[in-house]
Amino acid sequence: MSEHIAFTALTASDREPIARLLHGALVHWYESRLGQGSRFGDSHEPFTLFPDVYEALDPGECVTARTASGEIVGVCFSHERETHVSVGIVATSPDAGGRGIAKKMMSLVLDKAKRLGKPARLVSSLLNLDSFSLYTRLGFVPGAMFQDLLITVPETGLAATAPAGIERVRDAVLADAPRISDFEHAQQGIRREKDFAFFIRNEVGTWRVLVSEASDGSVNGFLAMSTHPSFTMIGPGVAIDETTAVALLWRALDCLRGQTLVFLASCAASALVRTTYSWGARNVELHVAQSTAPVAGAKGIVFPTFMPETA
Repeated sequence: MSEHIAFTALTASDREPIARLLHGALVHWYESRLGQGSRFGDSHEPFTLFPDVYEALDPGECVTARTASGEIVGVCFSHERETHVSVGIVATSPDAGGRGIAKKMMSLVLDKAKRLGKPARLVSSLLNLDSFSLYTRLGFVPGAMFQDLLITVPETGLAATAPAGIERVRDAVLADAPRISDFEHAQQGIRREKDFAFFIRNEVGTWRVLVSEASDGSVNGFLAMSTHPSFTMIGPGVAIDETTAVALLWRALDCLRGQTLVFLASCAASALVRTTYSWGARNVELHVAQSTAPVAGAKGIVFPTFMPETA
């Protein structure tokens, strides 16, 4: 690098610069590569949700890259959980590419994971070959694939009849957080109770968690979502089967009437994907789960959170 770059934690004054970086980087990459920059709107304001949420959840874990003048040219969000270190958005400014900034940020996160003795996990775009190549060079192994589906939910709700299993879906309460965590651990081999408790408490942002129960009262699926009017997102979630996944997703989308959003659905869940097509969803991108130590025997239908990156 021709200019010295410092890698530091996030500070209270970084909220606006980080939001501007995320918005600018995403609009530039998606417009220049895919002609889809408009997906991220005209304002950086919705992107303040990311530093707000990550810092509320895990203060000090975000890595920022700064020039000697203090300009933030890169950001990498991550957080330690019981079973792994999760990597969220990784982004660099449009004029900072090719300088090894993303690699250095990721290396710092991987060093932390190694010290903790835990694998690192992320979901990355299959259309962004730069980031895909970076992660595989760093030792990540691709796993499950996901279709990015764009949908506009009518103001009157989905025209489809409510699907089977919808009567078993309800809003989660705080006592459900450990039950949801146990279910995800049994299905996917990971545990992150802190996240679900955070979403259910709904203290930063505007969150809602749906839970589905089997006839015996056990959890057989859940789906978290952001209902903030400026940034709607669906995920994370896991369902025991496609019937449960459809019911959870239908209820989530019904909560977002009049909204246009992108959500991720497992490519392997063919019945679920075909159902979303019947609701008007269409493909706009592909993502893949990657881990430095993939979990053997993972099962269930997964809804990851849409976390775009530009690294």
